[in-house]
Amino acid sequence: MKTNHRRVSRVAVATAAAALCLAGAGPAQAATLGSITFYTGADQTGTAVQLDLEKVDMCQELTTPVRSFFAASNQSVDVFFNKGCTTGAPGRTGDVYYRTGTLGQGNFPYDAVSYRIRATG
Repeated sequence: MKTNHRRVSRVAVATAAAALCLAGAGPAQAATLGSITFYTGADQTGTAVQLDLEKVDMCQELTTPVRSFFAASNQSVDVFFNKGCTTGAPGRTGDVYYRTGTLGQGNFPYDAVSYRIRATG
């Protein structure tokens, strides 16, 4: 029961954060709003890794693989399972990657090792 309550609370916080982002978003506002956090464990457990949302369109390597995320931002992130933001399943070529979206949480299908913050707009 606690787990469900915690998930509902996170969704409520994320919804409130998104509403605040959208309410204050205007032409004079900064491009980056909110936050995205990766976690080394599934279901937002383990060590938290806060992303720097200012590093847009730059491939970022993770020092430790991550398994899940929590996003409440006006930006989404493309997540890769190979170094160098290369698409494909781990150690393979292909078109597999994961996009977080701007509001949500989830688990990655494989250990994520690199990512790229997408530009807003």
